[in-house]
Amino acid sequence: MRGTIHFGDRSSSRWAGWRPRLCVDTLVWGEAVYMAALLNAAFWRAANAAGAFAGKGSITTAISLFLIIVALNVLLIRPLCTRWTTRPILSVFLLVAVFASFFSDRYAVYFDVGMMRNILATDPAESRELLTAALLGHVLLYATLPLILIWGCVLRWPSKPRSLLRMLGSIVLALVLVVASALLGFKDVSALMRNHHELRYLVAPSNVLASLARIAAKDWKSRSDGPRQVIAADARLDGHATMTRPHVLVIVVGETVRAQNWGLNGYARQTTPQLAALDVVNYPDVTACGSSTEVSLPCMFSVHGRSNYDERQIRNSESLLHVLARTGVKVLWRDNQGGCKGVCEGLPFEFVRQSQDPELCTAQGCQDAILLAGLKTRLQAASGDTVVVLHQLGNHGPSYYLRYPESLRRFRPDCRNADLGECAREQVVNAYDNATLATDDLLARLISLLDSLQDRDTALLYVSDHGESLGESNLYLHGLPYAIAPNTQIKVPMVAWVSPSMARRGLDMQCVKKQAKRPASHDNLFHSVLGLMEVSTRAYERSKDVFGICATAPRGESVQ
Repeated sequence: MRGTIHFGDRSSSRWAGWRPRLCVDTLVWGEAVYMAALLNAAFWRAANAAGAFAGKGSITTAISLFLIIVALNVLLIRPLCTRWTTRPILSVFLLVAVFASFFSDRYAVYFDVGMMRNILATDPAESRELLTAALLGHVLLYATLPLILIWGCVLRWPSKPRSLLRMLGSIVLALVLVVASALLGFKDVSALMRNHHELRYLVAPSNVLASLARIAAKDWKSRSDGPRQVIAADARLDGHATMTRPHVLVIVVGETVRAQNWGLNGYARQTTPQLAALDVVNYPDVTACGSSTEVSLPCMFSVHGRSNYDERQIRNSESLLHVLARTGVKVLWRDNQGGCKGVCEGLPFEFVRQSQDPELCTAQGCQDAILLAGLKTRLQAASGDTVVVLHQLGNHGPSYYLRYPESLRRFRPDCRNADLGECAREQVVNAYDNATLATDDLLARLISLLDSLQDRDTALLYVSDHGESLGESNLYLHGLPYAIAPNTQIKVPMVAWVSPSMARRGLDMQCVKKQAKRPASHDNLFHSVLGLMEVSTRAYERSKDVFGICATAPRGESVQ
């Protein structure tokens, strides 16, 4: 029949007789309704929790929101549907909504720009941990029948003029629905979205697609901005005229360790027993720059920080490491995670996650002890000042149980499943705390290693990139928009260790320990490292150096 797309020979297939004949607009509107009703449960729960359905006009508000979501889905999908693209487009939008709904339902994931950057930066090993039986079951439940309908139905296509008119009719109808629905529930809908604008990141699939579009636009603008902006062009090593021993600083970037479960912070469990026995400085009140690695990592190594947060400016500017390298400091980034997110671009980089050590590595990756392999030899061979950054896999979820060896499996029973929903919350916390023990062990071994370098002035600075939710308010993992992220996701541990010889170069360590009780943040890292390494520049701010007020000799400020 003219204007009809056939799948198979209708005369020879019994199945053909059961295939519904649908026009493309019917299919598009049907999918739009299906996604709004069944694949946005997290949004409806969050809207209800925000009080959207508590007043007199609750039914009107619910109807208005539903019709707006349906109409927006149509506006996204219908213009892309042609005789050749309809089935693939509908399938892609459906699957995006199905996958997004699973993670929003299961882990309260909000698909904003930061979360989408995290997803795009996820490596295959991390991705495999998220492919659980629960996810497969969700996809089969919500995608199978709609996909059968999309690919099994007979699509009726009228002539081109009529087809165009129908498409325009659907678009106009959708626009009218958006306007009419907004007016119908204007007071309550506008108040809801104004006071809880983060809810839009729960509406699938527009949340994913809109965030991807924003990322593409931002990255295109960044590429058009040209080379990175030079930071601290006047930076130079200071106070080295009488120096006979080089500085060695190891910065350990923790992953997903939260302040609440840090033993040194007074947690009910001792998750940092080895550090507790060492002469370290603990910072109990530290706020992260973001709730995800993709945001926090570039931010903490930037001069701009959270106080002057501008993602584009941060990504288009040199990092702390570029400033150090320009002064002559030897810089190395060792990574057991997903890369340095541009922080070490153009600088020496080692990716250890794919090492073949049978004791520390499996097909899923390596435990963080691999970061120590050959490190002492590297540091002994280095001449001059050196800064090494070790980027941990740390407590990266959901497979916390893969982050620690059997010898550190102290808290039991621990969750041995990548699907946290299959474990009791106590088991999840046990596995998470065991992973924290592995970080404690790593830092203690690092301090011992640095202390053994008797011909160098050494120091260690540890700070986690962000925290983690472990079931509080039914939230798991991390990555919530910063404005609504709970303290469990943005309060992180920080620890410093300074060798006696480094302290003798001008640090009152008793003062440092006293000042450590004051609030700190990722914004302090840039200036604290410049101070420790005795780098002078006008970009240095002593008030943001956690060691600055305790320096017994001038440091950091550029001499005019």
